[in-house]
Amino acid sequence: MSGIVVALIFGLIAFGFGSIPFGLIIASVMAHEDIRKLGSGNIGTTNVARNAGKAAGIFTLLCDAGKGIISVMLVRWFLSTQGFTPVITGNTSAEAELIISFVYACCVLGHIFSPWLHFHGGKGIAVGFGGGLAVNPLAALVALAVFITLAVPTKYVSLGSIGAAVAIPLFCLLFGMDPVATIPVFVVAIAVIWAHRENIKKLNAGNERKFSFGDKKKDK
Repeated sequence: MSGIVVALIFGLIAFGFGSIPFGLIIASVMAHEDIRKLGSGNIGTTNVARNAGKAAGIFTLLCDAGKGIISVMLVRWFLSTQGFTPVITGNTSAEAELIISFVYACCVLGHIFSPWLHFHGGKGIAVGFGGGLAVNPLAALVALAVFITLAVPTKYVSLGSIGAAVAIPLFCLLFGMDPVATIPVFVVAIAVIWAHRENIKKLNAGNERKFSFGDKKKDK
């Protein structure tokens, strides 16, 4: 099977898996709420935790990160056990890395542009981190450190998220990932930053809401 066919098949699988709106489902089951009508209206961990409770937020985080990990590990398993014919780069190792990062990008983009939600969705941080652990663990852990460094002292989750999105493709390069294979990772970073465009406006205006797991106020 050619590398292009592998990338397209697993990319479609990853996009479909990534598009599952776990935050919406979990908030509905655990809190009997439509999370799209509460707070920021986002289906991600932060808004679910604020408006459906800590347990729902943690479960959303695990499910979103999990779909990133599973999508990438699935294509990794296939490439390592079934093999493929490199047709994009001509180099098996480099093309495998490119296919893996492409599938990673498809999963995150499926989450951000979910067809189940009229091509709206989450902001891609949890699924991006989960998938990132399977793509390049060191880069993902550094991105997590950046997130913690920015988000914990300021209590601005969006600030930490944007910092992490910028960090992961840069550290993929620094840790030796093939430059061509980092292109989908940079696309993910751009998509995540775009998804945070309203947060960026609020940060600039000084009215971004700070986060606390203890705050469950429903700011409709």
